[in-house]
Amino acid sequence: MKQFSIFIKKEFTHVLRDRKTLLILFGMPVVQILIFGFALTNEVKNARIAILDQANDPASHQLITKIAASKYFETEQAVMNRRQMEDAFKRGSIRLAVIFPANFNNELLHQHNAGIQVIADASDPNNATTLTSYVTAIIQDYLAALNKTGQTPYRISPEIRMLYNPQLKGASNFVPGVMALVLMLVCVMMTAVSIVKEKETGTMEILLVSSFKPLLVIASKAVPYLMLSLVNVASILLLSVFVLDLPVNGNVFLLFAESTLFIITCLTLGIFISVKTSSQQVAMLISLMGMLLPTILFSGFMFPIENMPVALQLISNIIPAKWYYIIVKAIMIKGSGFNAIWKETLILSGITVFLLIVSLKSFKIRLS
Repeated sequence: MKQFSIFIKKEFTHVLRDRKTLLILFGMPVVQILIFGFALTNEVKNARIAILDQANDPASHQLITKIAASKYFETEQAVMNRRQMEDAFKRGSIRLAVIFPANFNNELLHQHNAGIQVIADASDPNNATTLTSYVTAIIQDYLAALNKTGQTPYRISPEIRMLYNPQLKGASNFVPGVMALVLMLVCVMMTAVSIVKEKETGTMEILLVSSFKPLLVIASKAVPYLMLSLVNVASILLLSVFVLDLPVNGNVFLLFAESTLFIITCLTLGIFISVKTSSQQVAMLISLMGMLLPTILFSGFMFPIENMPVALQLISNIIPAKWYYIIVKAIMIKGSGFNAIWKETLILSGITVFLLIVSLKSFKIRLS
């Protein structure tokens, strides 16, 4: 029994001295609880909306004030016409638009019935349904307060229009998300593991000190996965069109060009991981666990980024899958052109260049 207690004491000593073990034991649960607690929610908050007030009367002003005061909405802009509203939807700068028709106040007071149009971006059908229900609840709350003062009940009939996805198909949301998830995991993991394998066997150092340039050596490892990933993209699109009945509304060549950029980003990320690791097991673990959770949590695929605290929203900006997810939805679902996604493309290109420069510098440092 004494020997058993000595062994227990020894193991405790080893665990308490190892900072990495302590970080896994106590740090990981705390981080996961905080991240999942803030990110995992079906409630939509701070959704960006636009108001088109064609009435400009007391009733519309009162209702706009109630909508703007809600924690669920953030009034992004007051649009002047429908074209501006459509452009805002295509850019993804708004999730919802509320349109007040002319003579809204007169119809409500004299006819006791007025109409209002609510347009939602249904490329994410769950969020669209949630946001329209929020607006409807606010309208009903406004009517409840208004009906207390009159004999004849007032009615406001919201006309709800689901933009881009009137049937509210779930495929319009998960197909872009699956594309981002599959490409991120496959490209990062396969590239990282293939390069680390060369390092483990000692052949990578031989290749790097040969007459070939380091950039060409790394490119030769990445090009096959680039070509195979493009085949993956084509197969996903074919399945979505012919099996899931989800057409590509935008330019197919633009979609493939943006997919190529994202694949290159993932490949450079795999190269970066291979530089920092020395075994295939570690590279695979980082590629799977290190890429899976951030892609699911911070891409906007599963959970709205607007719900998260500002710190987590800032972290999401460095996740390449977030920008690719926005790009695919804009091209595939909304039919947008390059003018609507140039900012996301520029950010994705910047992440790629940064990762490539850091990776190549690390290879040169190891050589020296």
